[in-house]
Amino acid sequence: MTLQAVFVDRDGTLGGNGHFIHPRNFELYPYSLEALQLLKEHGIPIIALTNQHNISKGRATELDFRNEFDSYGFDAAYICPHEPEDGCVCHKPQPGMLQQAATDLGLDLTRCAVIGDVGSTDMLAAAAVGARRILVETGWGMQSLDKYRHLWYEQAEPDYIAKDLLDAAKWLVSIKKRTTPE
Repeated sequence: MTLQAVFVDRDGTLGGNGHFIHPRNFELYPYSLEALQLLKEHGIPIIALTNQHNISKGRATELDFRNEFDSYGFDAAYICPHEPEDGCVCHKPQPGMLQQAATDLGLDLTRCAVIGDVGSTDMLAAAAVGARRILVETGWGMQSLDKYRHLWYEQAEPDYIAKDLLDAAKWLVSIKKRTTPE
């Protein structure tokens, strides 16, 4: 299987603490840029996939986030600006952002992966479209596996549980190497 793209959650996966932090104050984990670069070096496009309902509250703009993702080297970004209760199709765990990316970029989502720290959003959205699921233990990851496991695990068991984004990227690269013909 050729990996067509990797979708990466922001808060708790790339950096931060799992809660909203304005892009101007957001700090990446020390290894995040290395992880993103590793994926890119192996020809794997990286796409940001994030719920940011604080946009609808006026605390930041979609452009703030797009500029942030551009500065990290993302190939594209899909950002849901809605409140969870708005009932939109894009707010994870709904798969709308993934489906829109598939349409926009010509992706087969069963040949993509989602890396995130929240089982009840990131992993459920990935499962809904048949994408590979990698849960990182950073951010809300450990709580997703322990305290909140009952909310999602049976429907969206991760294909891999990674220590962090770099571990996830290394795992995906190792799969790509094993499945790519010489």
